[in-house]
Amino acid sequence: MELIITIALFAFSAGITPGPNNIMLMTSGVNFGVKRSIPHLLGIIVGFPSMVLAIGLGLSAVFQAYPVAHQVIKVAGIIYLLYLSWLIANSSSNLEGKKTSKPFNFIQAAAFQWVNPKGWIMAVGAIATFTSIDQSLTPQVITIAVVFFFIALPCASIWLSFGVGLKKLLKNERQQKIFNISMALLLVLSIIPMVVPN
Repeated sequence: MELIITIALFAFSAGITPGPNNIMLMTSGVNFGVKRSIPHLLGIIVGFPSMVLAIGLGLSAVFQAYPVAHQVIKVAGIIYLLYLSWLIANSSSNLEGKKTSKPFNFIQAAAFQWVNPKGWIMAVGAIATFTSIDQSLTPQVITIAVVFFFIALPCASIWLSFGVGLKKLLKNERQQKIFNISMALLLVLSIIPMVVPN
């Protein structure tokens, strides 16, 4: 039980802090509201623990054997995040009834986990920290994934709620445009510590 609490604290501290998922979810809350952002929310909640399972149950061995595969995913993730930042910065305001853009759907949000640098750091860090080679790896990895699943719901919901709350403060299209550009810049800044070597 003590290990589960420790994993939960790690998952909460990693899941509640700003990162690509949270910034995009908050932006979705501002631009699309709760109802239209629910598939995005669910994609994160299911997608990240699924990635933890895949990495913990064998994909990490592939990356050890072929380090270039991990680098390819990392570079693709950075390029995709920059593209998403550009889309966010240039998205139209929905305050005046425009519906020119769409929120992430479930599949897009779940698949995004595979190119999210913070997600990789969290998943690999959790598996390296909370598993032991003295025991069967499978139940340990499943435990980590289940804990992340249950912790992701409140963390992601808080960020979506922030976005919905901010929507009430953004009174006109210009303010929402400034917000979108700010979130795009923050999204770019959020990946810098993950890609710049220490």
